[in-house]
Parts: sequence; structure tokens; C-alpha cells
Amino acid sequence: MAFRFSLNNKSGVPYYRQIVNRVIYGVANEMLLPGERLPTVRQLSVDLQVNLNTIAKAYSELELRGIVNTQQGTGTFVSQNESVIDPSEKEKGLLRLCRTFLDEISALGIKTDEAFTALKTIEKERKNPKKGS
Repeated sequence: MAFRFSLNNKSGVPYYRQIVNRVIYGVANEMLLPGERLPTVRQLSVDLQVNLNTIAKAYSELELRGIVNTQQGTGTFVSQNESVIDPSEKEKGLLRLCRTFLDEISALGIKTDEAFTALKTIEKERKNPKKGS
């Protein structure tokens, strides 16, 4: 199954950021493998129906972070690096995000089990996005 990009028009997150996050998610979950070619800026722009500059900005940020490499005339490829984030920083960041997440959901009266169910649903959607969503 090919990795597919999708955007959420209602999230309030800028499109370029959604694309960056989607690629990082794909790499972290081995849905995008090292050396795998990403769609061209033009092709992804057409597929997602967004401005070329939006895609270029996302790819540029991904390249600055070392997640992808662009080879002029050949394309943009997932970096060969095993991990672009230091494991201890990754762990600290995960714990920080989880604490914030749990604080936020408890403030809304949401049980942890409900949140886990919602996360699983979102994960399934991301792994199998519907065309045009």
C-alpha cells in the first residue's frame, strides 16, 4: 500500500505543517522508508489542491530537519538517517506531551480510556486515509 497524504481543512493547522507532520508520522511508523521517493512538489500540489509554495515550504522544512533529501532533477527522498531525533530527547518530549494531553483531557472530563479509543481511531485513519479527505 502506498503512503498517501491528506489534509484536514477543519483542524486550524496550516497545510504545510500538516504535510510536515504527516511525513514525520510516516517515517516514525515505518510507512515511509529510508530512500523512498516522495511525490514531486507539483504532483502533491495537484493531489492536495494546494499552492506549490505550500508543498515547497513543507519539503524545505523537512530537508532542514534532515528528514528528507532533495536531489535536483531526481526528486525528494526520505533520509537514510536511522533517527533524526536523539532518543533521550524523544523520550522527554513524549513524556511532556503525554502529561499535557492527560491534563487537557481531564479538564474536559474525558476518561483516559476514551482518549485511547479516539487515538486508535485517528491512527487507523492516518494509516488508511480516504481519498479526498
